[in-house]
Order: sequence, then C-alpha cells, then structure tokens
Amino acid sequence: MATEIETAAAEAYGPDNPAPVIEPPRARTTKTPRATRGNFELYGWLFMRLSGVVLVVLVLGHLLIQLVLDGGVSKIGFAFVAGRWASPFWQLWDLAMLWLAVLHGANGLRTVINDYAERNATRLWLKVLLYTATAFTVILGTLVIFTFDPNIR
Repeated sequence: MATEIETAAAEAYGPDNPAPVIEPPRARTTKTPRATRGNFELYGWLFMRLSGVVLVVLVLGHLLIQLVLDGGVSKIGFAFVAGRWASPFWQLWDLAMLWLAVLHGANGLRTVINDYAERNATRLWLKVLLYTATAFTVILGTLVIFTFDPNIR
C-alpha cells in the first residue's frame, strides 16, 4: 500500500509534467576538450569499487587483529610494530592497505576536482598538488614499511 508521500510524488510528475533536469556540475563549453576514446574513467570507476571491497576486508581484519585478538590498543607500541613487521606477511598486508587507501582517496579527490574546479588552470594545479601528495605518501610509507629497523636507536 502506497503512503501519501509516495502517492503525491507519483502524481507530481508525468507525461504532461516531466521532472526537472538536473544540470551537470560543469556544463560543456566550446573550450571543453572533446571526449577521448580511452576508458580511463571506466577503469577509475572499477578501481573505486574493487579497492573499496578489498579495503573493507583489510581494515576490518586489521582492526580485529589489533584490537580484539592482540589485546587492544594498550599493547600496541614500538616493540609490537617491530615484531609484526618482522613478518613479510604483515608487511604486505600493511603495504596493500596503505597503497589501496591512498590511491582510493586520490582517485576520489581527482573526481571531485574534475567535477567542481571550473577553470582549467585551477584543475591542473589541484591535480598536480594531489598527485604530488599521493606519490610522496605512497613512496614514504613504502620505505617505512620495508626499511623499518627495530635496532636503530
């Protein structure tokens, strides 16, 4: 049985009274570059969905192990991290979590920049800043995971 709101919404729009068209965030102009034949946006869209699913598994596994099985936050310290990163399995787990989280976030911000930065120069510099920060974070995080030495004092 339809509620009053659903009935009113169904009667509000029809063939004689079409729903309003929602304009895109940035309308195409004569200066807008023509669409290319590449599938980069499709691959970006697929990456967001797949990396999101994998990140849920990695993060929930991380939280379960860290907070439930290993005794909680009070047990986490330098020695805990040193012992954990002595295993290649945990290095790869944390590396996958780092890379996927950073690239997932960067891809989302790239989409926001494309949608809402109106000027080409603004869009260019925001993307340069985004890609620089992404590369810096991924490279530095990878170096920390693989060069971590618990014996340095």
